[in-house]
Amino acid sequence: MSDCIFCKIIAGDIPAKKLYEDDEVMAFWDIAPQAPVHFLVIPKKHLAAPVDVEEVDDRVIGKLIRIGAQLAKENGVGDGFRVIFNNGKKAGQEVFHIHMHILGGRERPWPL
Repeated sequence: MSDCIFCKIIAGDIPAKKLYEDDEVMAFWDIAPQAPVHFLVIPKKHLAAPVDVEEVDDRVIGKLIRIGAQLAKENGVGDGFRVIFNNGKKAGQEVFHIHMHILGGRERPWPL
């Protein structure tokens, strides 16, 4: 998608502080962190939101969770982190390319 900021990051057109990348998935630090550890994990395939995930996408979405947990451990929050997917503007989704937030490094209360 030519107007998707995450697709531009994947293409290398916009820089990001990457944590992980392979043929299907990329992870990078959030530019406006809401916790001491806050990064995003995204599929390289453009899917606008969680409601757009189809059965064919099951494996890559599972991979997002596995990679997110692995990176949480590697960044010192494996014993307690929050996983968030937003779906739609009403839920606070700002970038319409499915992405998983991993937040950790402090105990609740968390921001909404």
